[in-house]
Amino acid sequence: MKFSSQEEYGLRCLAAIARRGVGGSMTIPELAQSEGLSQPHVGKLMSVLRSAGFVSSTRGQVGGYSLNRKPTEIALGDVLAALGGRLYTEGFCERHSGVLDRCIHESDCNLRSMWGRVQEAVDGVVGQMTLQALLDPPTISRESLAKATR
Repeated sequence: MKFSSQEEYGLRCLAAIARRGVGGSMTIPELAQSEGLSQPHVGKLMSVLRSAGFVSSTRGQVGGYSLNRKPTEIALGDVLAALGGRLYTEGFCERHSGVLDRCIHESDCNLRSMWGRVQEAVDGVVGQMTLQALLDPPTISRESLAKATR
């Protein structure tokens, strides 16, 4: 299971703005430089986050993007849904039917319940975590991450 670069980079940009504190803001060039991304990519991410209501933009000399709510009020599950959607959604089976119009396992699918349980587990974790959790994350060593992905 993988998360998209849009979800990763969008969360990173949102966290960068949140680190500025209440009323803090960042411009697209500042976000691009701080996160090592291109300005057009950051512009796209910020447009998605603004449309979803997580940030607002201000034009002018002191303009930029700022959070619309406190980091403790922004659920990561909501941000991930806005940036890329859910892992398992209605219509999942139709999108994975192979060369046929309908999945041959439509009535007796062994995988559907597993994907549903995975989605529930992910929702349970990211639904309870807020943006604040990204501001002071626990340290995870590269070694423990490597063990977890084996």
